[in-house]
Amino acid sequence: MVSKEHDQRILKKFGARVRALRLSQSLSQEVLADRAELDRTYIGGVERGERNLSLINIFKLATALGTSITDLMRGVE
Repeated sequence: MVSKEHDQRILKKFGARVRALRLSQSLSQEVLADRAELDRTYIGGVERGERNLSLINIFKLATALGTSITDLMRGVE
């Protein structure tokens, strides 16, 4: 059984990965949100590990960052 703490670690790792990719491209949260057709506050929540994303939104973020879902998930496991 997976614990809530484990779930939180996964969300925080994913958020850190999104932030790292965003910053490596010198994108603001607003620009990323616009590209992904998501709200800027949602992007902030993702980066802080507060959001449990749907597969659709993971795909939108990967596309907006110009990467694959596989690359976006790198290091999250």
